[in-house]
Formats: sequence, structure tokens, C-alpha cells
Amino acid sequence: MSHRLLEVVSLFLKLGFTAFGGPAAHIGMMHAEVVKKRKWVSEQHFLDLLGATNLIPGPNSTEMAIHLGFLRAGWPGLILGGLCFILPAMLMVLGLAWVYVQYGTTPAAGWLLYGIKPVIIGVILDAILNLGRRAVKDIWTGAAGLSALGLYFLGVNELVLLFGAGLVVMVIKNAKRLHPSTEVILFPWAGFAGSMAGTAPFQLGTMFLAFLKIGALLYGGGYVLLAFLRADFVIRYGWLTDQQLIDAVAVGQVTPGPLFTTATFIGYLLGGVPGALLATAGIFLPSFIFVALSNPLIPRLQGSPWTRALLDGVNAAAIGLMVGVSIQLAGAAFVDPLTIAMGIASFVIVWRWKVNATWLVLAGAIVGVIRALFA
Repeated sequence: MSHRLLEVVSLFLKLGFTAFGGPAAHIGMMHAEVVKKRKWVSEQHFLDLLGATNLIPGPNSTEMAIHLGFLRAGWPGLILGGLCFILPAMLMVLGLAWVYVQYGTTPAAGWLLYGIKPVIIGVILDAILNLGRRAVKDIWTGAAGLSALGLYFLGVNELVLLFGAGLVVMVIKNAKRLHPSTEVILFPWAGFAGSMAGTAPFQLGTMFLAFLKIGALLYGGGYVLLAFLRADFVIRYGWLTDQQLIDAVAVGQVTPGPLFTTATFIGYLLGGVPGALLATAGIFLPSFIFVALSNPLIPRLQGSPWTRALLDGVNAAAIGLMVGVSIQLAGAAFVDPLTIAMGIASFVIVWRWKVNATWLVLAGAIVGVIRALFA
């Protein structure tokens, strides 16, 4: 193994074990390591890579690890950089999933999750506000977000919402580039029925393809993952409950690395260790492919007003989806005045003082345990 490849492996293994706090925190740690400390890339090059990750689906911080591994050590670096960033979190989540399956229905575990769930809702609300400020850039992106929220509650498919919004905003923002006599009226959601609720027999292959689809199509950051997971695994297939979904997100939040390792937890719940491995492979595989394909195209993609406008619309719709799913999941988290107060407090703390979400989740678990002692 070459010296450069060893550098990639050691750096991203270290980050995989220590990168708490979500994608923004992960990218900040990578910036400190590869720009300031190790000087692998320039400031501008790092920003270009960050912009490129926003133009392709998938988890941004994982894709940054893959990009940086490729730049430092070529194709072996691309593969190992991503794997080393994912693997520590995957193993931790796998261990917690085993504990959850063994003890998740006991009173002690129930009280632990009682305190964690409302904290997660508060953290998600903070993420919505922070991302929303960047995503809603004008009246058109604002309208796209509100439309996505309303149509989500009417049962319109989440992929139709995301890409329909992206296409509409792209056309509107670039209308002047079209022929003056051209009138374009798009109804991207017409004719699409909402996702039908039901229960389907569990199959590993179906689960893998569902996660592969999510990894290949998801824009808007880790928390938008909630909308896709709920649409497929709660509503479409009926394999999970809302409570199990928010438990899975809580475990993904309390561990380092990408929130997409929530897939590992769900895969274990549904299919044991084979399910966990297939779910993880399915949701992360598209990121490796997209980075490999997009790396040479970064300057052209970033310079295109059409691509930029398309992404603006997708991001705005993603915020609308996050709001809709959070409202629905809040019902499983806010069960009494104490949990409502905890959700509000966690939001205020993370919004006002920027406290790492991991500490809030741990604090919520402690409150749940204390509540159990006095129950």
C-alpha cells in the first residue's frame, strides 16, 4: 500500500470514529485536516469539491471523503476513503441495532428512547431552519417548498415532488434564455397518484433496491432521508412503524459518521446482519459511482445556470418534505408535557448555542432514565 493511500486510510478511519455532529461538522473537520493541516488541496479546490457534492444526490460529507480520497490516492483512494469513513459508524450502528432488537421492548429501553425522541425532533427543526435559509433564495424557491409541503400531505410521491419542483424552478429562472414566444406551463405533479399504504412480504432484494433508489435520488442532506424512508418502509411496504423509524434516526444521530447509516439499523431490524450489510451497500453505492462520474465535470456543472436552478428547486422541495415528515414523526415523540418541553429546549439550545447534537441526544437519554426512576 502506497504512502498516500495509507494517509487516506488513516485520516478517514480517524474521522469515521470521531466525526460527530452532522454533515456540516464533518466537512469542517475535513477542511481543517486536508486544507489547513495536511495541505492536500487549496481552499478554492476544497470549495469546488463542496459545490460538486451539492450537485449530485447522496450524503455530502461521505462524497467529500470519496472526492478527497480520489485526489490524494487515485482510484484506490476513492474506494478506501469512502469505506473508511463509513465503516466505523456502520459497525457502531450494527451493535446498537443488536441491542435494540434484544432489549428495545423492555421498560428500561423504552424510557431511554422516551427522552431521545423529542430531542431528535428539536435537532431536525434546527436543521430545517438552517438549511431553509440557504434553500429559499427567492419567491420561486419559496413557492416550491410550500407546494412540496402541501402536496406531500396529499400523498404525492416524494420523487415527483423533488424533481418536479426542480424542473419548474429551472424553467422559470431560465425563461429569458428560451425563445421569447415560447410559453412553458408545467404541471409536474398532475396524473401522479400518491403512495398507497400497504403491507408487502419482506424480501432482501426488494429492501436493497429500495435503499439503492434512495441513495441514487436523494437530495437535500441526511434529514431528507426521513421522507424517503417513511414513504417506502412505513407507508409503501409497511415493514416499519413511525416509532421504529424515529428510533433508527436517533441511533444514526448518536453515532459518528454519516446519518445514512440509519440504513444499517433498519436493515438489521428487517433482515439481521445480511439485511444490515445489503442496506448499507445499497444506500452508499450510488455515491461512489456519482463521484467517479462527476469529478471531471465539476467546472462545467457549477458554471451552468440550468443545473444551478434545477438544484435550487430540488433543495427547496426537500425542505418542504423535511417539514412534512417532522410534523408526522412528532406525534411519536411528543407524548406528554415533558417531552414537548424537551423538544422545545433541545431546539433552543442547538439553535442559540450550537451545541453538538450528540450531547443533546445523550442528555435526552439521561432525562428518560431519571423519569423512569420516578415513574
